[in-house]
Parts: sequence; C-alpha cells; structure tokens
Amino acid sequence: MATETIQAQVRTKANVYFDGKCVSHSLELPDGTKKSVGVILPATLTFSTGAPEVMELIEGACRVRLAGQPAWQAYRGGESFSVPGNTSFDIEVTQALHYICHFG
Repeated sequence: MATETIQAQVRTKANVYFDGKCVSHSLELPDGTKKSVGVILPATLTFSTGAPEVMELIEGACRVRLAGQPAWQAYRGGESFSVPGNTSFDIEVTQALHYICHFG
C-alpha cells in the first residue's frame, strides 16, 4: 500500500457520523485545499454535499446512487467517483471502505 507524505493541518477530533458507521478526520493543505480521510463500515447511508466532492476509494467495496439517478454503480478500492455540490448520494458499503474525500 502506497503512502503519501504531505504537509497538512489535521483536525485531531474525529468526525463521527451515523452512530459511528462513518469516522473521518479533516485535513487542510497549505494552499487551502480541504480533504477528509476516513472509514465507512458496512451500512446503507445517505450523505449530503456542500462543495463538489471526489471520493477516492483506497480499500473496500460499495455501491453508489447519486441524487435523482435510478441506478446504483459499483465501486472498489482503487476507483473513485464524483458528486456535485449541494446534492446528496446514497452509499451501500459491503466491505469496510477506506477513503479520501477531495472537496472543491
């Protein structure tokens, strides 16, 4: 598994959502870019977005349905998907999902 060395400000208090089914930490890079790094445990959840997001999946498996779309799309570690800002998406995690969320 590759790791990346970056300079970032890390919010050490975890973001805990959905009764602990999703836990992440917020990062801010020197250029102001914001990201979060986390894990989603097996569950079916709905997330709302403010800014556009790219979900980079490191490990695990899920299905995603963007707001207004009838079909689910399967994704695995090594893949990513984009979500427009000010919308939502459903995610069904079938294997613990390790991710990096890129905002903006």
